[in-house]
Amino acid sequence: MAKTIAICNQKGGVGKTTTTLNLGVGLARQGKRVLLVDADPQSDLTASLGWNGDTLEKSLGKLMYLATQEYRPAVRDTIIHHPEGVDLIPSSLDLSSMETQLVNAMSREKVLSNILKDVKKDYDLFFTIFL
Repeated sequence: MAKTIAICNQKGGVGKTTTTLNLGVGLARQGKRVLLVDADPQSDLTASLGWNGDTLEKSLGKLMYLATQEYRPAVRDTIIHHPEGVDLIPSSLDLSSMETQLVNAMSREKVLSNILKDVKKDYDLFFTIFL
């Protein structure tokens, strides 16, 4: 069962992305199975790992949208494997529109944890970065 570590701060430029990336890769190099979840619409973590979130077909925002529409999204199809040994659920700008979607969603505080429930047994740690 994965443990979740959230890196969050409303202020920009405080090292959220750098901390998440370095901890994730460092622990992966020690043999831990690590999933990084980019929950920041600016998608800096996604970009730091070499992907442009706005050009990807699947992202955290799309997973969350499907989950709020009573669909069971295919989380494993969204996970990207990086050569550094970490996996990533990427972000894109569409995540910023989820705030208005979540206002009316049932159990909105559980949407992200429900999405990750299917892959919890596949990892030792989840690192989630929030704006």
